[in-house]
Amino acid sequence: MSSTDVTFAPAAFADLPHWADDDHAAAFATFVVSSRRLLERARDGLTPASPEALLRVARIAVDSSGNIHSANDARAFFEEHFTPHRVMHADAQGLLTGYYEPVIAGSRTRTDRFTVPVLRRPADLVNIVSESERGAKAEALTHARKTATGTEPFATREEIEEGALAGQGLELVWLEDAVDAFFLHVQGSGLIAFGDGTTARITYDGKNGHPYTSVGRYLIDAGLFPADQMSLQVLKDWLRANGACGIAAMRQNKSYVFFRELTGDAAGSALGAMELPLSDHRSLAVDTRFHALGTPVFVVAPTLRHAGGSDGFHRLMVAQDVGSAIRGPERGDIYFGTGDEAGRKAGITKHPGNFFVLLPEAVP
Repeated sequence: MSSTDVTFAPAAFADLPHWADDDHAAAFATFVVSSRRLLERARDGLTPASPEALLRVARIAVDSSGNIHSANDARAFFEEHFTPHRVMHADAQGLLTGYYEPVIAGSRTRTDRFTVPVLRRPADLVNIVSESERGAKAEALTHARKTATGTEPFATREEIEEGALAGQGLELVWLEDAVDAFFLHVQGSGLIAFGDGTTARITYDGKNGHPYTSVGRYLIDAGLFPADQMSLQVLKDWLRANGACGIAAMRQNKSYVFFRELTGDAAGSALGAMELPLSDHRSLAVDTRFHALGTPVFVVAPTLRHAGGSDGFHRLMVAQDVGSAIRGPERGDIYFGTGDEAGRKAGITKHPGNFFVLLPEAVP
């Protein structure tokens, strides 16, 4: 689907289901964090450039943040500076999924127990597109290997797991389980728990550039699972129980992710594509072909009750992340937080939903 197949229809805030019930102060706090980053990027001339109208409101948000003292103040800010727009396209609804930061046992060194490496970014890996655009352009190569004469496709998941990068000292940490390592790649960040009680937060630092393939979808298409029985935990259990077949299934996804360890203040929480801390239930991964990072998005999903209560999920979120599987004008990935409970909720999230995108008035 191209951007020409999508329209943004102006609406009134009164048209947004349960708009008045949300915690607008929490949404405003997330928006201000994003706004500061947008302004930093604009100052430094980084690409892709943010829409000037969004930058204008970002400046207002940062300048007025000290005067926003309540949820009502925050709600008034959004209603004064934005107009909600219903995202219109060929499908009646979009799709919402969830992601999270897993906590995984690991080791700094290889041991008899911990034998599965998590790798640092290789020196010869180069970006073909910016990281903020990698989700939107995920059908083509997004990264490549630099050579003396140009670039070439990087090694695939199977080739890397079979030793294509061995001997380069790229091992960052070691895990016990290949399935945990695989889903660490899918989630893009993780908290590694060591035997001495310390932890290390690691985060996405590039990928081999090959398109992402959903292993769950592969197994459904192969007739091994009915679609309505698939969940994250079901998929993990099957992959672990099926040994070599599980490894072969995971290798259907040629995409392979590299990581770096966060230190200092940055190590306090998981980071998204904007290099900002993600906020539980407020950070949303989107397709940047349709939505600029930093844009507020009111998400409506009446059947998503495990995330929003008996009336479903009605939440003002901020587009702060991207993902290779997040493609489409109403395709969103909700960040649920860190740990097993966040993972449980993220793993059962596959619900229809709609977006009301908050857009500022265009700059004359």
